[in-house]
Amino acid sequence: MILTLPYETLLRYVYNELPPDEQEEVEQHLLHDAELATACADLLLAQRTLDDLCQVPSARATANVLAYSRTFLAAG
Repeated sequence: MILTLPYETLLRYVYNELPPDEQEEVEQHLLHDAELATACADLLLAQRTLDDLCQVPSARATANVLAYSRTFLAAG
């Protein structure tokens, strides 16, 4: 693949961190470079997969941590 954009720029595009003019530039590159578009699609899939794996603690676990910290601070 001939990367016509810096990899960092492509990552910033995937995470919606580019100003509108740079975003438009990336989209133009994606329209004309199939390999770059494939790389972008792979990054978007990886991002979605990682987002799906993100877990948050249960409400009970959070309450336990907060209760412990209050006890610890009160004993301080």
